[in-house]
Amino acid sequence: MKSKALLPLLTLFFLCCKPEVPRTDDLLGHVLPNSTLLIKINNLSNFKSELKNSSFLDITQENGLFKALTDKLDGLQYLNTDDNALVAFYEVGKNNHEYILTLKRNQTKFDIDSLENKTVETLTYENNSITKYTLDGNEFYSVAQGDALQIASNQILIENIIRSPYPKGTNRSMERLYNSSSTSKSATFFMNMDEPSAMASTHMKDDQQTLDAFADWISLDFTANSDQINFSGVTLASDSTQNFINLFKGTSPLQNKTPLYAPQNTKRLISYTFDDYSEFAKNQNDYLDRVKPIDTLFNTVEELGVIEVNAEKLVLLNAYGTENILDFVNADSNGTSNYQGSEIIELKSQDFLNKGFEPLLKDFKSNYCTILENTFIFSENKEGLQTLLSNYKSNSVFSNTATYSSATGQLANEASILYIANANGIEQMTTSYLTESLSSMFDAKKFEEHCFAAQVVADNGFSHANMLITKIAKSTVSKSVTPLFTLELDTDLIVDPQFVKNHRTNKQEIVVQDQNNILYLISTDGKVLWKKQLEGKIQGRIAQVDIYKNGRLQLAFCTNNQFLILDRNGDEVAPFSISFDGGNLNPLSVFDYEGRKDYRFLVTQGERVFMYNNRGKIVDGFKYTRAQSPILNSPKHFRISNKDYLVFQLEDKSLKILHRAGGERLKVAEKIDFSDNEVFLYKDKFTVTNKKGVLHQVDSRGKLTSSNFNLSPDHGMYTTSKTLVFMDDNILSIKGKKVELDLGVYTKPKIFYIYDKIYVSVTDIQNQKIHLYDSQAKSIPNFPVFGNSIIDLVDMDNDRKLELVAKDQENSIIVYRMN
Repeated sequence: MKSKALLPLLTLFFLCCKPEVPRTDDLLGHVLPNSTLLIKINNLSNFKSELKNSSFLDITQENGLFKALTDKLDGLQYLNTDDNALVAFYEVGKNNHEYILTLKRNQTKFDIDSLENKTVETLTYENNSITKYTLDGNEFYSVAQGDALQIASNQILIENIIRSPYPKGTNRSMERLYNSSSTSKSATFFMNMDEPSAMASTHMKDDQQTLDAFADWISLDFTANSDQINFSGVTLASDSTQNFINLFKGTSPLQNKTPLYAPQNTKRLISYTFDDYSEFAKNQNDYLDRVKPIDTLFNTVEELGVIEVNAEKLVLLNAYGTENILDFVNADSNGTSNYQGSEIIELKSQDFLNKGFEPLLKDFKSNYCTILENTFIFSENKEGLQTLLSNYKSNSVFSNTATYSSATGQLANEASILYIANANGIEQMTTSYLTESLSSMFDAKKFEEHCFAAQVVADNGFSHANMLITKIAKSTVSKSVTPLFTLELDTDLIVDPQFVKNHRTNKQEIVVQDQNNILYLISTDGKVLWKKQLEGKIQGRIAQVDIYKNGRLQLAFCTNNQFLILDRNGDEVAPFSISFDGGNLNPLSVFDYEGRKDYRFLVTQGERVFMYNNRGKIVDGFKYTRAQSPILNSPKHFRISNKDYLVFQLEDKSLKILHRAGGERLKVAEKIDFSDNEVFLYKDKFTVTNKKGVLHQVDSRGKLTSSNFNLSPDHGMYTTSKTLVFMDDNILSIKGKKVELDLGVYTKPKIFYIYDKIYVSVTDIQNQKIHLYDSQAKSIPNFPVFGNSIIDLVDMDNDRKLELVAKDQENSIIVYRMN
């Protein structure tokens, strides 16, 4: 993405259209030529106040570059004037910028009488008197010339002033911008982009020195308050030079539609618009110094958009006519697939967009394409398009975010170039293009509440420019559910995805297994961290344990024929790689009786029972090593009034309730024809259902009670200690309150208790809809969403916003965020 084209604009944030009205300002005649940055201050007191009260600058004050600049300017706090002033920066030595401040001589005074740590000396140079000030360790020099007082942070600069006659030479473009700048703003910034030592250029990485190709001059009026820094002004570019801004010469800006398609969690986007592609193509030939016929393939294109979401890059072409591009895409197709009702086309040609829109786009592989109305969207990976389509179909788009509304509140509705980024996006861009001294200012954690925006609006002979950093306004929009990412596996899923905790980051990651029995660990941004080939399918859920009691978590589970524990890197933890002849293992049961991480791992195989300790040894004291009948499901551990109960469901319809040592704690004489649901502890009673829909409960004295709910044989049940949920055909019952859903094929319900709130989920796998309800049987806003399995629900990144993961297509997962 050509986002580095906006860097000269963005750098002005932290280096801190009007008709031309000629006027005279004597101060400009005192300024030495070839400054790297010139700041015209209309009111020094107001300017200092705005800088002092800016929350953004307050955050960056300890950054090396910013601190170096503010230290140099520190002595100016003792100046007292409400008149105009000019600050000009010059490069004195590599990457060292010193300043000269020019003010009206008779309207300025120093308030240093009360300062204790000060020295004032008088020096002489070429018969001129120079005053040297040392205030609290900061040195600067002053000299009077005519009606001007000039103050410099470097002695060489003050001597250059004396040697150079008045008036100094001034660039005509600079004069034009200077004379048309605002007098109502506290300051105006001027930057000569043709100057190799321009302050922005000197802080670009060596392989990114392209600022001189953006424009000749930039003039930006500065305003700031506690929540926002704003720059607005103009850029100039001569026709005779190859300037980036000249790509839009002779075109008119249009409404930027990229935010209407970008996913809600987009890190940054850039949109280029032009009302006449043929004019843009002519400018493109001039810029690239080439002779090339205009490609009619793109002659109806009005916008090129580049979207970065997660680690994916998406490119958008918005056109007023689709025939040419549609014919090309169909002819170039290498196959198609369907995702949520939209066609995704695999393309053979990977470079045609780079060739068509250089230099706006480069290094992009157009491997996949989808079409939404008159908009063609391309991606390098299929998952990128799936994420975009999921967001678009649920109306979770960037234009609906508080970031977008905050960024565009003071921008024009139409722009030739529009750039918007959140803190993660700006950190990523500055790290790529700027030196560490400058990019280190943009630690995303510090600016989570800020967004960054810039736009350029092409006009006749020049361009308007607007840039801002602003705090994101609090959103009043109803809660949304945003698809974060989708991830396609090597083959179809064989188990449902679930969250597991990363003990290093304290965030949640995802584990899932495919039909080739490969286990995947997936990061919070959708990247596969590792794959592990297993011998069989994982049975039930994976448990996390800390067998060494050192805070490092492992994954514990059974496959069809193995009991395994894996470490953080997917390596087997000895001696927990135990195989069982004949297979047919139930899901692993993990008991931690006292909460001290003295685990008991219970493996059940048919009638056989194996209990292991933390060292992988059989627990000798456990006597229940063989049941009288094959064991159903995984045994459960419950605690009631400081007593432990181990509960087994047997194939012969027996409910066995044991104590820790494996002896019988409660005797249940009645046989129960168990449904395909686990045993739960509900209201301090062991609770199961049978195949006729009867609820059976056993209390802690062994008394059995029954309630006939007349449920179908394949009903689903889930409980917490106080909440009972049934799913029967298309009727969801939560604490006795019933909700009739659309006809479909529904999974068992599942209850989540997070941040003192109950969530009940159920998925219609026939219609691929995930439903989520609260404890009062009211639907959570913006549900159902697309999905194809039982979900897992957590706060993935500890921001008190919940994320859920589910199967998407047969071979992919999808993660949503509940905002």
